[in-house]
Amino acid sequence: MSNAELASSYAALILADDGVEITADKLQTLIKAANIEDVEPIWTSLFAKALEGKDVKDLLLNVGSGGGAAAAPAAGGAAAAGGDAEEAKEEAKEEESDDDMGFGLFD
Repeated sequence: MSNAELASSYAALILADDGVEITADKLQTLIKAANIEDVEPIWTSLFAKALEGKDVKDLLLNVGSGGGAAAAPAAGGAAAAGGDAEEAKEEAKEEESDDDMGFGLFD
């Protein structure tokens, strides 16, 4: 990550922590106050547009939570099938044993 991206990210986090609306001008003001000179205005406008109307604190608290919802129905479906779960485990064991053919990568 470049210095411009880091500076814009930190400035956005500061504004979000203070409960201030994230705009390109406010990001640029914080970056200039920190004496970081190599940040082009395009970075602040990109960050402001990306975060427009979003709750940054909520985004940070829910990082990676999207994948959990998809896994829950699959697990529930396998449990409802009963014997199918055991068959799936046996097939997985067979596949694992096929992968090991008795020689290594550098033999």
